[in-house]
Order: sequence, then structure tokens, then C-alpha cells
Amino acid sequence: MADLRLSICIATFKRADFIAETLDSIVSQLQDGIEVVVVDGCSPDATADVVAAYEARCPQLRYYREAENSGVDADYDKAVGYACGRHVWLMTDDDILVPGSVAEVLDLLDREDPDLLVVDTEIRDAKMHDLLQARRFGFEGLRRYGAGDGDRLLADAGDALSFIGGTVVRRKLWLARDRQHYYGSLFVHVGVLFQKPLASALCLGKPLVQIRFGNAMWSARGFEIWMFLWPQLIWSFAGFSDGAKASVTAREPWRVPRKIFGFRANGSYGMAEFRRFFADRAVGLWRVGLLGFALMPGRLANLLALVFLLASGGRYRAASYVLAWNSRFSSSLGRRLAARSMIRHPA
Repeated sequence: MADLRLSICIATFKRADFIAETLDSIVSQLQDGIEVVVVDGCSPDATADVVAAYEARCPQLRYYREAENSGVDADYDKAVGYACGRHVWLMTDDDILVPGSVAEVLDLLDREDPDLLVVDTEIRDAKMHDLLQARRFGFEGLRRYGAGDGDRLLADAGDALSFIGGTVVRRKLWLARDRQHYYGSLFVHVGVLFQKPLASALCLGKPLVQIRFGNAMWSARGFEIWMFLWPQLIWSFAGFSDGAKASVTAREPWRVPRKIFGFRANGSYGMAEFRRFFADRAVGLWRVGLLGFALMPGRLANLLALVFLLASGGRYRAASYVLAWNSRFSSSLGRRLAARSMIRHPA
């Protein structure tokens, strides 16, 4: 197996209802020189039975069920350790590969042999029917980066890399870098990639993965993740300018009123979060503002935010989708408004 070109590595947990669709999109594209490695973090549902059925008829798929759940970061690291390919594609367990994507990635890896390839993604609703966002990158085509282009790479790809499923990295580089330090960050791949400069990287501005939006295991921790864990990780990297980091996330995004308002509107911020994150934090007058947002009526915040987003002409379909259908403050009025507007403003 030493001549394998690509290992598609999946860390999974409790995805019996989704992983078959993911594997269908992958297995149908397999060719010589590719394997699929699935690490299951001790799922209590039928994930093992679903994957075992694919393993039985696909010799290129290897399944590893862990004795206990070690967390998503450790499970991706284990998957890379089990893999044998020259490059590893860190794929998710509920999203879909676009037809032809594996061949396109292999062609780029063979021609360019980069340390890193990041492919663009598109965002769809939870049923994978409606297109909510056509691309994550702000550009089309192929961009190349060398060892001195760290700021440009971080600025171009940092936000998109918050989703792991578009990441293809040289396995030898992954294993040579510190991974354990980033266990628990939920973004181990970002820690591996930006702890040191990369000799060569590519970003492909063409969506090759379809994201099932609103289905992330960590949705309940959204406020903690996007207000604290993600910015702390990005701003921890040495050797990058503040401007490049700020293009990915503010250092303290909880100081940005519209962000706090957005989390209040989608139901992720309230008095429980205020007490946990801000009750003992010396933030001056802004603490009063944070308390005010926490006390704001949730349904009112949701409706106001939704009306504002819908008035933008369809630019914020994904955010509108969350407010209309995925928030605990969603209302029938908001859903009706969103359904009309999202039909009127197709992506």
C-alpha cells in the first residue's frame, strides 16, 4: 500500500443517518491508488453497521472503531495515522463530494505535489436540497502560495478552513508536526497547518464538497466556539500579521455588537452564556451591553435580524436559514418571510 496517492480520512460519531450518503458520494469515485479510512469514536448508534456494510463490498475502505470517544481532533489524527496515502483528504461524515471531485484533486496533487490543497465548498440545507451559499472562497480558479505567502494564504483560506472537509494535506507533513497541542480546539487541522510556514499550498476556487448546513455536532456550543475557541486559535499563530488574522476573525469578536445580536437572534446567547463567559470578566461598560443583549426578547431579536438579512437581496441565505428554521426563537412568521424571500432571491 506504499504507492497509495490519496487517503480519504473520515472521523465519525453518531452519523448512522447520514454517513451512507457521504460514503456513496466517495465510493462511486474511487480508483486505483485511493483508500478510505473511517475512524468511529465509539458511536452508540448504528454507525458501525452502516459502515461495515460498505467495508464488506469495498476493499479500499478500512473501518476502525475506537473503544472510547477521544474527540474529533484526536480521531482525525488517528485516521491520518492509520492512512497510507501520500496525501490525506480530511473529509466529514455527513457532507457530500461533488461528482468528479476525486479525479480533479488527484490531478492537482500529481501535477503540483503541494503540502496543502484547500478546495472550495458550497453550503446546502440540512436535506441537501436548497443551495444556501454557492462558494466559501472569494475567488475562482487556482491560487498558489509559497513559504513566504503565509499572510495571503491565511487571509484567503482561513475562514473556509473552519470547515475541515475541504482540506487535503501531505501525510508526512501532518505526522511531523505537533497535533496533540490542538486536541480540544475542534480545529486540529488549522493548528497543524499554521503552526509553521508551508513550503507550497494551493487553493482551488471551485466547490468540490457540499456542506449539510446546520448539522454540526457542535452547534449547541456555537457561541463558545466562534466567540472564543476559534479566535483564540487564529490569534495564537506566530509569524502572521494582525491584518491577516483579523481578516479571518476579530481577536475578541464578542466585542462586536452585531455578532452578539446575531447569536441572541439564533438562540445561542442568553443569560446562561452571560453568566458563564462574562459574569467575572472585567469588560467595563460593554458588560452592560452584553447583559442587555442577553435579556433582549429572543423572538423579537430573531425576527428583526431575519428581516434585516432578507432585505439584503439574498446575500445571507445561510444565516437567514439558521434564523428561520434552526433557531429556538424561530417563528411561523419568520419562516413564511424567509420562504418567500429565498425563492425570490435564488443563490
